[in-house]
Amino acid sequence: MKKPLLQSVLVLLLAFVAGSAVAQVGTRAYAPENLRTLSVQDQTRVISLEYSEQSRGRRIPDDQLRFYLDQVNRSNWTFSQIKQDIAQSLGGNNGGWNPDPPPVSGQTFLCESKSGDAKRCTPPWRGPSRLVRQLSNSRCIENTTWNSQDGLITVWKGCRGEFAAATSSSTGTIRCESTDGRGRTCRTPWSGHSRLTRQLSSAGCVEGRSWQSQQGQVYVGNGCRAEFAARDGGWSGGNSGYSVTCNSEDNRRRSCAYDARQGRPILLQQVSNTSCREGYNWGYAGNQVWVDRGCRGRFGPR
Repeated sequence: MKKPLLQSVLVLLLAFVAGSAVAQVGTRAYAPENLRTLSVQDQTRVISLEYSEQSRGRRIPDDQLRFYLDQVNRSNWTFSQIKQDIAQSLGGNNGGWNPDPPPVSGQTFLCESKSGDAKRCTPPWRGPSRLVRQLSNSRCIENTTWNSQDGLITVWKGCRGEFAAATSSSTGTIRCESTDGRGRTCRTPWSGHSRLTRQLSSAGCVEGRSWQSQQGQVYVGNGCRAEFAARDGGWSGGNSGYSVTCNSEDNRRRSCAYDARQGRPILLQQVSNTSCREGYNWGYAGNQVWVDRGCRGRFGPR
């Protein structure tokens, strides 16, 4: 009786271990190749899990996670591409991603998307970058075929160009141009809001219609091309301190009560990854601010 009982116990134990292993493998491998079929929350979860498993429990850096989410939803990266890139990022001598090099001034840096795929480049300076010279037949348009973050340049769709460090002087200007009437968002080397200093286009540049500023960004559209500088005296988020937070959940339209006596609302702070553009996915009417298509932000008077 003892031998059959022992065999039964072993069979049950092996079944339990095998079941646990299958469950672990299933958890580890669960993710469709097309990550765009998942919500952003689930994309974040599976990418973070994959990085944790490959790095033996380390947390994925925020900028690397943002890069992957961007490539999934903008360049249709598959889960296999994400896994491969994670493996490459962890295979370097420093075991990390986006190393922080010493700053170098007065030089340019080449970054190329040769096969049309997204290419991530680390320039020898800290901070944002600017396009100096386009080398490809494919157009290099900021936030359409290239963008920059602190110490990182990303190009895609065949863009090949030379880049330089963006000026860090808050008293300088930047140029932001809407070519072919298309909207464009430009990063600024200052953290606050911006003002228009010189219009370059024949099309009118009217704040709130063809251009607007957010913290660290300028958006232009409808053919507006202009130079911008940091708003004089900095930006304190309005004199009254009054603000309203309004969120478009699940890309649905929502209206939030706003005290019109405080003055015309502007976007004080964008909370969502989705760009908030006045007249497109946010606006105001009477005593209400409305948001739509994933825009989440904090609104208040100038």
